[in-house]
Amino acid sequence: MNTPKESYLVIGGCGFLGRHIVERLVARGEPAIAVFDLVQRHHDKNIQFFTGDLCEIEDLNKAIRQSKATTIFHTASPMHGTNNPKLCWRVNVDGTKTVIQAAQLNGVKYLVYTSSAGVTFTGGNCIDVDERVPLVDETNAYDTYNLTKAEGEKLILAANDTESGKGRLRTVAIRPSGIFGPGDRQNFEGLAQVIKRGQTKWQIGDNTNLWDWTYVGNVVKAHLLAADKIRAEAHDPSLSDPSRREELCDYALPPITLTTHEHRVPTSEARPLGPAIAPIPNGAAIEAAYYNTNPKDEVRAVWRTKYDALTEQNIAREPTYPLQASGQAFYISNGEPIAFWDYVHAVWRAMGHVPASKIVIPNTVGIWLATAAEWWAWAVGKQPGFTRERVGYSCSSRWFNIEKARRVLGYEPEVGIQEGIQISAKWFLESKGVNAITPE
Repeated sequence: MNTPKESYLVIGGCGFLGRHIVERLVARGEPAIAVFDLVQRHHDKNIQFFTGDLCEIEDLNKAIRQSKATTIFHTASPMHGTNNPKLCWRVNVDGTKTVIQAAQLNGVKYLVYTSSAGVTFTGGNCIDVDERVPLVDETNAYDTYNLTKAEGEKLILAANDTESGKGRLRTVAIRPSGIFGPGDRQNFEGLAQVIKRGQTKWQIGDNTNLWDWTYVGNVVKAHLLAADKIRAEAHDPSLSDPSRREELCDYALPPITLTTHEHRVPTSEARPLGPAIAPIPNGAAIEAAYYNTNPKDEVRAVWRTKYDALTEQNIAREPTYPLQASGQAFYISNGEPIAFWDYVHAVWRAMGHVPASKIVIPNTVGIWLATAAEWWAWAVGKQPGFTRERVGYSCSSRWFNIEKARRVLGYEPEVGIQEGIQISAKWFLESKGVNAITPE
């Protein structure tokens, strides 16, 4: 839903994700867009800019009042991996408290928060994780960044108010996984530095762990869909009525094939592999859904199990109704998890570098080496580039179930991993004024 009366304020709008959100709002013709950030890096016609401190409520009050903001995108955050716990707590927690307070004081109706897929990461594997998994806390968080993002998300969702009428604040949290794209000064820059240092022959782990990466344009799309959906729910309460569960959930979603393309399972009608061992429950409709045999692409039934998050029974167990945007969190990814080092090597190839050899280091050895590197960096007073935390990330499985976002928000990724890497590498090389990244 989109009306010309909406006015948008993008907090952190000069950052990587925030800038892309601003550009998408401009592209879809929004007439009232403002940015709040520490430093102005872009000078755009017809976009208001406000300089301020996220933790100073008067700075935010001024920006909200002068921009007449009705919708806020809160994307401000330190870089992931920053070794500054104090900064993480100040921005991700104290700053988020201030954003909520300012939004409530000034009558903002809709607030979309950029959380992180890492808010459930405790150091182990995340395999097909959905929104039912508990957030990390101080006893099990893998790092301070994601602990503070989790605390910020709790504050955002607790501030959701759908009971007090249309004038109150509605909130939603977006949990992107592994964002990359044009303007990225962290992921691609880090991988380029590995090339320059001549370290690309090393691989930690056996590369059997799948990871979710997400092209920035897809993350932006999810943010705008979330804002539109909570606004639509405010105007039409029937959109969050539990009676719509069957309408939203009982049909098969199409596969995501942006990078892998489509590979169709042999049909049950032709049965080239022989007869089925046992009849599929629920008859022909389920059989058609399971084997993808419907030639007309009509709505098909979906076969669910008792472990599925979106069965009627499991939805009833949730503390709040999950099939709405207001007050909910959503995992967002490209929906096409790939092996961790496959992504790394694809980025290097797009940068014009192919390692001449490969030496595989077991996970445990990688941890020992990273520990030694951290101690050496501490001894000489430098910031370590090779850490146990990074080894843990590169050797873990981290991929997430995005079905809830697809069904509730209507989210579908637009740019695949392969295409996204090519677009991003082209931008990165052009920004450096080179045709390829080479060892120094």
